[in-house]
Amino acid sequence: MAADKITDVPLESIRLIDCKSRTLTTDVTSDSLQEHNIRTPFGSVRVYAHGNFSKPAIITYHDLGLNSSSCFQGFFNYPEMQTIMKHFCVYHLNALGQHEGASTLPDGLGFAEPNAGAQYVYPTMDELGSMIAPVIDELKIKRFIGFGVGAGANVLSRFALQYPERVEALLLINPSASQAGWIEWGYQKWNAWYLKSGMMTTGVEEYLLWHWFGNKTLENNHDLVSAYLEYMKSINPTNLGHFVDSYIKRTDLGIVRELDPARKSLVKNFSCPVMLVAGDYSPHLDDTVAMNSRLDPSDSTWMKFECGGMVLEEAPGKLCESFRLFLQGMGYIPTLRPSKATP
Repeated sequence: MAADKITDVPLESIRLIDCKSRTLTTDVTSDSLQEHNIRTPFGSVRVYAHGNFSKPAIITYHDLGLNSSSCFQGFFNYPEMQTIMKHFCVYHLNALGQHEGASTLPDGLGFAEPNAGAQYVYPTMDELGSMIAPVIDELKIKRFIGFGVGAGANVLSRFALQYPERVEALLLINPSASQAGWIEWGYQKWNAWYLKSGMMTTGVEEYLLWHWFGNKTLENNHDLVSAYLEYMKSINPTNLGHFVDSYIKRTDLGIVRELDPARKSLVKNFSCPVMLVAGDYSPHLDDTVAMNSRLDPSDSTWMKFECGGMVLEEAPGKLCESFRLFLQGMGYIPTLRPSKATP
């Protein structure tokens, strides 16, 4: 059989677009990114704002070993997210001493130094949550949608329980509502000791990679893991050690599921919609299941994607679509439709 005739097709309408290479650092030269350093009773908080300040606010909070750039930059720059971001202003909060180029604590506080010989005490998880209040007051934010990962999800949860009138909704990835177990406490106690001594050991690196990705991603996605291994060189180990130590000393959130409408006001729980997300192979999957069992099923959603622990990097398209539906369920962007590029 003779081969079909091949017809030349002109490619005059095709244009090449120069895209910026992906990095795990903040592009401080970007015109759309504004940097704020806001004082709180415990120190200065670095905030990066992106978008129109008149739009509804989304506040993000990162996980252990990460900052606002390494945790959220890839996801919020994802093409499918751009149509959503036109309707919001995003404020990326960095935990005390965790932003890029942060001075070693307590030198980076920006306040009077502690008394000579006094031991520096990093804020507890409850105090990290309370630090959000003066930040949003300074930024003139009345209410916001929280978007947290890991330890950051725990911080936002504590703020939402303490200030329920200021949180419209929560999207929490790999969250935990309970205190640290003995195995986690043991591993992280050693990690915190090495880190606060200024040492980023191989053991600490391996634990952080497992905490972020889980075993399956470590085995199968070497490019992604290599990128974060390179990023670890920029981490301030002493500051991270303080954050890790605070996280393993966290208390239980104290939330209780109560299905009787007459008794709901008598127990502690969230008063806003909550969406929990985890990867199928995430090392924190059981924690999200346990937390979901303590939420009001009429006002919460639990989702599991077929990926590892870092859902933002491994399943951005699925998470973006789920986030869009979550926002539409709250009455935001009701006319927005999924992009044709979304599978």
